[in-house]
Amino acid sequence: MMTTLKIATYNIHKGFSYFNRRVVLHELRDRLHELNADIVFLQEVQGEHNFHSQNFANYPAGAQHEFIADRRWPHSAYGMNSVYAAGHHGNAILSRYPIVQTLNTDISAHRFESRGLLHSEIELLNGQRVHCLCAHFGLFAKGRRTQTAALIEYVKNEIPADVPVIIAGDFNDWRNQMSLAISNELGMHDVFNLHGGRLARSFPARMPMFRLDRIYVRGFTVQKSDVHVGGAWQRLSDHAALSASLKLNV
Repeated sequence: MMTTLKIATYNIHKGFSYFNRRVVLHELRDRLHELNADIVFLQEVQGEHNFHSQNFANYPAGAQHEFIADRRWPHSAYGMNSVYAAGHHGNAILSRYPIVQTLNTDISAHRFESRGLLHSEIELLNGQRVHCLCAHFGLFAKGRRTQTAALIEYVKNEIPADVPVIIAGDFNDWRNQMSLAISNELGMHDVFNLHGGRLARSFPARMPMFRLDRIYVRGFTVQKSDVHVGGAWQRLSDHAALSASLKLNV
């Protein structure tokens, strides 16, 4: 019976380096492949852009999440959130295991930031289903409070209380105002809090100071958690990637 799962979350900055100086999708894909995660949660994924391939010689064709997935993750879901003349971007979930169903919900707090909540139900080898939600919250505190409330309401209404859940992404929660609500309302906890006693520092990637990226879980025991900075991870996104090894509570 399969009881362990490795996951990762990463804000990929639309495949560009910290100051948008160069395309880093190829290196970024290599680093994510090296993590060997079963499920990957991605934010700021460029689903389409009409001009990048003309302006950058090494810009890959097609959607970024499909390029990253390659043959490593045969199942994927993409939630288109921000749409503009040149294309669109949003969140994505990549999985080694079948995605049974998926839904992208608009949780934008105002018209200046388009934000979504991507929900995929994934079936593991033993038939156990895990509900995975990928989120990218807004830059303003009032909007984040609205989005936190929307996330809590969604999980309560759409996901049974007795099934495993993973919520991961970039929450821009500079002052850690949402973890208590997530814990009290949903019985979920951040993996770094569970494993090391405090949230992970993930931004800016070159010298992480702020705890913006999270992985919240229910129905799992945390075996390991890591922040991926330095070395080959340098000069990629402005965020650090996070990963965790989880054991299903069965």
